[in-house]
Amino acid sequence: MAGHSQFKNIMHRKGRQDAQRSKLFSKLAREITVAAKMGTPDPAMNPRLRAAILAARAENMPKDNIQRAINKASGGEAENYEEIRYEGYGPGGAAVIVEAMTDNRNRTASDVRSVFTKAGGNLAETGAVAFMFDHVGVIEFDAKAADADTMLDAAIEAGADDVESDENGHTVYCEQSALGEVTKTLEGRFGEPRKSALTWKPQNAVAVDDEAGEKLVRLVEALEDHDDVQNVYGNFELSESLMAKMG
Repeated sequence: MAGHSQFKNIMHRKGRQDAQRSKLFSKLAREITVAAKMGTPDPAMNPRLRAAILAARAENMPKDNIQRAINKASGGEAENYEEIRYEGYGPGGAAVIVEAMTDNRNRTASDVRSVFTKAGGNLAETGAVAFMFDHVGVIEFDAKAADADTMLDAAIEAGADDVESDENGHTVYCEQSALGEVTKTLEGRFGEPRKSALTWKPQNAVAVDDEAGEKLVRLVEALEDHDDVQNVYGNFELSESLMAKMG
């Protein structure tokens, strides 16, 4: 799993440096609105909405923006978005999963296919790479929330399946259906997590050379820059030298 963690950490760090805040907030607001529209506008009763709000808070999205996104769903003003998953292969044969939310399926499919092609990859059929990942719940806490042993014991007792701890924090994995309950139990002990969501966790990391690694990073950046793309996941592992080069 080191490769997945490396990949997400790099993209998150670069995202903080490079992404336009307005675009990021727009994506976060869209998820909040859709989550509120699909369920109840009460985050205590709507796990997906709760997760969306946590993600928004992690990016310092203003409370007014969050409430406005919820109100938009309650007022029936929200656009009708369709959730779509795209799967493909990037340079070096790495598997990539893209989650999008769109009001124009044809436009988004064409755009995503173009991004893959320009990066030297190719879009595949749905299901082509998903079997290489586990679709699971993930809950993240800062390192200061607890030591590794305490977090592991508490997570297993709460019904989680696995925990990864390092200097960046604790990552707890659980079954999709258990995400809400595990989050609630751990929050009661350690406080609000910095993340609680569903994720695509690669079963194995694929090592790629630096040339392919740089192309893969550009592919992910281009995908994440698209207005309709919400999340991007990959199963590749970047070399230490490339990690250092990227800073």
